[in-house]
This record gives sequence, structure tokens and C-alpha cells, in this order.
Amino acid sequence: MNYMPGTASLIEDIDKKHLVLLRDGRTLIGFLRSIDQFANLVLHQTVERIHVGKKYGDIPRGIFIVRGENVVLLGEIDLEKESDTPLQQVSIEEILEEQRVEQQAKQEADKLKLQALKERGLSIPRADTLDEY
Repeated sequence: MNYMPGTASLIEDIDKKHLVLLRDGRTLIGFLRSIDQFANLVLHQTVERIHVGKKYGDIPRGIFIVRGENVVLLGEIDLEKESDTPLQQVSIEEILEEQRVEQQAKQEADKLKLQALKERGLSIPRADTLDEY
């Protein structure tokens, strides 16, 4: 098949299992069912995969529509190698609790860094005060 520019090159990936990384950091895994000229995606049998350390959990999401501008990465999953992972699958409740603990630890570390900078007369602007480009 000849090279097709843009999202047209993804036509041959329809009905294959893909991993999609979104701008907000979420990871989706599902079967690509449709795509348009704006790279909007329709995923079927989608799960949201949450990774914490060496563990992961999948939250079923069903049919998922992703706006193209939110896609950071799209990659096909090799079904033969999919089960060969060093990660341990855990329940949804367990992975959500681990994620909460990890986020809490990160917030505490950020607080300590900010306090140390303040003691030295330095400051980091908050994300909500930065200009968007």
C-alpha cells in the first residue's frame, strides 16, 4: 500500500488493539473502530489502565470517544506479547488506593520543596498563574 499522509495512514489499524496515552496522563487500551481527519478516535471494549509502581489495574470504560487533540501517543498492542508483562494486575479498588497514596506522597514532597525554596527566598509560580501558549 502506498504512503497516505495524516490520519489516513491509520485506516489499516482499524479493528486492532491499541494503547492511547492522553494529554491528561490517562492510558486507554481498546480496539480502534473509527478515526477521522482530525484524529478523533472511537475505541471499543476500552479499559483505563492505571499504573503504580509494578502494579496495574484496569477500569472498564466500554465505548470511548477521544478527541484527536487529546491524543499524545497511539500504538498498536502485539496480542502475542500482551501477557508477557512484569507488572502485577490488581483489583480496581487496590490500584485506586495505591494511586491515591502515591499522589498524596507527591503533594507532600512538593510542599517540602516549596517550603525549602521559600526559606532561600525563591519561589515557583503556580501552574494556574502561568500563561498558556
